[in-house]
Amino acid sequence: MQEDADPRPIRGGAFDYRGPAIPEYAPEHDLEPDPGEVVWAWVPFEEDPSQGKDRPLAIVGRAVEKQNGLVCFLLSSKDRSDDDEWVLIGAGQWDAEHRESWVNIARPLAVTPTAVRREGGELSREQFDAVVEAARRRFPPHH
Repeated sequence: MQEDADPRPIRGGAFDYRGPAIPEYAPEHDLEPDPGEVVWAWVPFEEDPSQGKDRPLAIVGRAVEKQNGLVCFLLSSKDRSDDDEWVLIGAGQWDAEHRESWVNIARPLAVTPTAVRREGGELSREQFDAVVEAARRRFPPHH
């Protein structure tokens, strides 16, 4: 694959994103994916990008370098307390079983609104801020 090739998966969905992002908290009940919401989209596996599955994603802002790109991070309900690449954000309406969720800040992703399969719920402002702050520590802005 060429280095400048588009990283988006062939079937549509989330893709790895390493560019600048504008954090924004703007959840709306409008059936459109917005920053501050948890959505579901197809996410390729890191070890084999040709494979993947639908996963929940926390949207934290907009991609500067990709039109309509929403910057997001993968969620999991699996206990990741021993892994510093994951941040505990607690439970939310995106999980019907009300399990605590962890966010993988080590792998920034982006997704276009058309690739989102469904909305899952809103992050609280505190959950959103925790993810953004952890991501800033992990990926400090370049000046």
